[in-house]
Amino acid sequence: MRRTTIDIWVGVFVVIGFLALLFLALRVGNLGSSKLQSPYLLEARFDNIGGLKARAAIKSAGVVVGRIESITLDSKNYQALVSMRMDDRYRFPKDTFATINTSGLLGEQYIGLEPGGDPENLEPGDVIKKTQSAVVLEKLISQFMFNAAEKGTSGDK
Repeated sequence: MRRTTIDIWVGVFVVIGFLALLFLALRVGNLGSSKLQSPYLLEARFDNIGGLKARAAIKSAGVVVGRIESITLDSKNYQALVSMRMDDRYRFPKDTFATINTSGLLGEQYIGLEPGGDPENLEPGDVIKKTQSAVVLEKLISQFMFNAAEKGTSGDK
């Protein structure tokens, strides 16, 4: 009887541990419940999205105002077309600036929205015209190395 009780408690703790891991996996993967109220879609085009992924956050002033719905390649101009599902509580001016940012040094990437001063707001289905692509660390390092090497060779002449 005592062995059965121990086995039951071990089973309960295993199930609780499994549920905790499942909860953490959903939170890390941004697959948990979305609290967007009456969402509407916006789009933006970027030359380079870096490591941006679907379901990543869209933030303005540090507040999550939406999530990325999908990312596709526009085959006409070869830019990344990002569809964004925005919370209807938040409306942005037509001259809003969209940037791809990274939280922390090696953290996840998200889209940051900086509102402009236009009196007219973006309507559902509109495209954000002003965008800034992701800063790719490898490109910055290679550019720095190339410039350093160029300065080193020009000093010899």
